[in-house]
Amino acid sequence: MDFKKFYLSPQGRVNRKQFWLWLVLPLTVIGALLALVDIASGNYNPETGIGLFTGIFALLTLIPTIIVYIKRFHDRDKAGWWVLIGLIPIIGVIWLLIELGFLKGTSGPNRFGPPVMD
Repeated sequence: MDFKKFYLSPQGRVNRKQFWLWLVLPLTVIGALLALVDIASGNYNPETGIGLFTGIFALLTLIPTIIVYIKRFHDRDKAGWWVLIGLIPIIGVIWLLIELGFLKGTSGPNRFGPPVMD
């Protein structure tokens, strides 16, 4: 799967391995590095808990992250609208973590296409 299709197209499916290695790991590492840059450059605001660079990064990655979440739900044979459950405070985030990060997708083809081969 190419970069553009993975991050910018809601069509298809994304398995757990791709979710963790292509989305969660890079966003965590880059976010942590940008947080250090924010602190070192004095751009970190302790009241909001975010800095200039981490804020810009969060905004730039919002849409690609939602698209990958949609495809991860497709792998679970659920509609992408399930992403909206993340809007429920506390429970929504826990739900997304369990559903997208830990539960296996459907084996074989489903209504969103064939399974992804690594």
